[in-house]
Amino acid sequence: MKIKRGDKVQIIAGKDKGKEGKVLVVDKKNNKVIVEGANKVKKHVKPSPAHPQSGIIEQEAPIDASNVMFVYAGKPTRIGYKVEDGIKQRIAKSTGEVID
Repeated sequence: MKIKRGDKVQIIAGKDKGKEGKVLVVDKKNNKVIVEGANKVKKHVKPSPAHPQSGIIEQEAPIDASNVMFVYAGKPTRIGYKVEDGIKQRIAKSTGEVID
């Protein structure tokens, strides 16, 4: 998966299309990501020691990684890889610049 935790991404499909946010969680096994402030769902919570206050809470749900696109220099771009001196680096396909 080319998306990592902490990346700024834009949603390119679904009900939150066009929204941008930071990736909070990456699930490589299921190819899902959780983006801050996107794909909000309401969850009914019973009182427990961990959550003494019961009620309806709103939280982010996972989105398929194919529905998000990395944002570099304010524009969504694809990510590629380049190996230099035995070091694998992520690059932005639109500009060819190294991301990290």
